[in-house]
Amino acid sequence: MSNQSAGILLYRNNNARLEVFLVHPGGPFFKNKDEGAWSIPKGEFLDDEDPLLAARREFLEETGQKLVSDKFIALSPIRQKSGKTVVAWAVEGDIDPVAIVSNLFEIEWPPKSGKQASFPEVDRGGWFSFDEAKIKINPAQVALIDELVSVLK
Repeated sequence: MSNQSAGILLYRNNNARLEVFLVHPGGPFFKNKDEGAWSIPKGEFLDDEDPLLAARREFLEETGQKLVSDKFIALSPIRQKSGKTVVAWAVEGDIDPVAIVSNLFEIEWPPKSGKQASFPEVDRGGWFSFDEAKIKINPAQVALIDELVSVLK
């Protein structure tokens, strides 16, 4: 299993208020989790893959939406509590959270039942102000938002 992920921090200017787009993980383990559970759209990639291409692929897989802009801002890698390194790029854009369609994953559910169940990798997305996003996002990913704020000043 890869110990590195690549992701996209999408941002927009909404009536002079900057916002970032985050996704909430699907499946039973995150069903009742909110604060600290959201993330940038991201996913694992292999050493021989181009990380930016992987980030774009993962964004498409988790949202069903293609990125229009090619003006990516490289952000400093972060390390999550799990030990996974996340490399990310910020890019300006706008998508409708209601229109996202995520890929599915399968797990044994309920546990020890012998039955497989499919769940969306992402069950919803949303736009958040920087302050709101810092509460919603995985704590290690707050640094990505902080860096974006500093770059956009």
